[in-house]
Amino acid sequence: MSALTTENGATPTAEEPPDAGARHKLTAVTGLAALSLDAMASVAYGPEAIVLILAAAGGYGLGFTLPVTLGIAGLLAVLVASYRQVIAAFPDGGGSYAVAKEHLGRRTSLVAAASLVLDYVLNVAVAVTAGVAALTSAFPELYGDRLGICLAVLVLITGINLRGIVDSARAFTVPTCVFIGAILTLIVVGLFRDAPVSAEASAGHASVLADNATTVGALLLLKAFASGCSALTGVEAIANAVPSFRAPAARRAMRAEVALGALLGVMLIGLSALISRFGLQPVEGVTVLAQLADASLGHNWAFYVVQFATMVLLALSANTSFGGLPVLLKLLARDNYLPHVFGLKADRQVHRHGVVWLAVVSAVLLVFSGGDTNTLVPLFAIGVFVGFTIAQTGMVLHWRRERGPKWAAKALLNGLGAVLTGVSAIVVTATKFHDGAWLIVIALPVLVLAFEAVHRAYGRIGERLGVGRIPEPPHRERSLVLVPVSSLTRLTSEALTAAVSLGDEVRAVTVCHPDTEDREATEALERDWALWNPGVPLVRLPSERRALGRPITTYVRDLELTRAGTRVTVLIPEAEPEHLWQRLLQNQRGAVVAHAVRRDTNAVVCRLRFRC
Repeated sequence: MSALTTENGATPTAEEPPDAGARHKLTAVTGLAALSLDAMASVAYGPEAIVLILAAAGGYGLGFTLPVTLGIAGLLAVLVASYRQVIAAFPDGGGSYAVAKEHLGRRTSLVAAASLVLDYVLNVAVAVTAGVAALTSAFPELYGDRLGICLAVLVLITGINLRGIVDSARAFTVPTCVFIGAILTLIVVGLFRDAPVSAEASAGHASVLADNATTVGALLLLKAFASGCSALTGVEAIANAVPSFRAPAARRAMRAEVALGALLGVMLIGLSALISRFGLQPVEGVTVLAQLADASLGHNWAFYVVQFATMVLLALSANTSFGGLPVLLKLLARDNYLPHVFGLKADRQVHRHGVVWLAVVSAVLLVFSGGDTNTLVPLFAIGVFVGFTIAQTGMVLHWRRERGPKWAAKALLNGLGAVLTGVSAIVVTATKFHDGAWLIVIALPVLVLAFEAVHRAYGRIGERLGVGRIPEPPHRERSLVLVPVSSLTRLTSEALTAAVSLGDEVRAVTVCHPDTEDREATEALERDWALWNPGVPLVRLPSERRALGRPITTYVRDLELTRAGTRVTVLIPEAEPEHLWQRLLQNQRGAVVAHAVRRDTNAVVCRLRFRC
């Protein structure tokens, strides 16, 4: 009927559930559905980002869409090859954080981790708002409710991920396949068209081509390249979540990474080729992807399939963050840079605290932005470029140290990738600084400082606990157990029984306040105690201010000073009703006393739960 638990102020731990079978882990195919939605969905805005920049140079500038895309595809190939090597070298996951920790030092690894954390959180907010924006574009009457819809979508994705990453992969496999099939169909059909089938989607919309077109210079091409690189966000997610795959995890993750790179590259190049083939121009209020669907498939049911699949995948691409970030948080917690609770797993191999934390922070961002995509986009993609650059630089050092076959060529490839992504990070930050990117510039060092503060705190705790050192052998001390009581009940008897079993000496204590009613109750308790005669003395602790915890802690401190060599334990009896709602009817005397004793004394606190 009763349970005894000990509280010492440390973070509680929990055993991981035994259910850690392969059925709760990813295959290469389900890994694509769970971890690649961010990258897949980026084809909806990557080519458009290039076109919008090149539009400043008029129709002539748009002619460089395909060459710029080919450059991005080349960088994609470099990243995929690099992250494939990262997966092989760091099968415990962590991506750029793991690489930097091994080859670039602690501080750089924390910068990489902070950049990934920010990018994952922003990806959730941007993905959800973009998907809902597509929905409200089709149904304008829902525009005023977009924030509520965003939060509802976030709750749905969070709920699915709390059931496990495999369940989320299964739930999102069909939308992913429909989207990939729709985009590939659009590309193949469009390549056989000599002219657009329809231009109904863009009819009546103003072109955004610049009237006073600028020349196509290196800076414009660099800005277009940097903006188009937003299509590369999410490429690192598989490398961050390698432990989520079935054994052999590294091999399956590498296959998924290559498949992601191949599909993303084909879609990006194909869409850009169609933009050049049809001579499309960006217009206000209509996405470039919608224009391509209209031109290639016609303004019919196929057009709406592409739009609907894009809308769904944009909203669900937030799932990439739910697959990658909790694993990264687990690694940070393992290295003492985050609270250890982030390292715990629940049923179905879910890092529940990481999932919930991501959902809460993302919800705050959604409320802050009012569900508006444009408020969040300037903050997006900067962090991932920082992570890319650090990972590539770390892999250069990796090859120099390993010096395996063809190490120089591999190092050269990674070095080129580091230069390209580093330049992209600088250009994106500079061009979007006044639009809100300054927040990321501030948030990155703040997050790094927070990681270090947690690490220092764990270091101090570890030093006091003697972690890593052989402790002194245990020895027996005389024990004194105090039992706070306020009345005579079966709970009192259970508490004293437990106390005399634990200690050499037991004392019951009761707090007495100066008012008449309380004094009379205390005197009645003392009379009943004398008649009961349990063999345990009852000590009255006066309190002038009706405090409950302070008189007990004062008494405990006095005992600690006068009874050197005696271990003092405070055993707090508490009734625990069978039904959860009945617990709301209880007073919180036990919690108040436990908190005061833990805070102000060195006594051991035990809470006796009597189930009734």
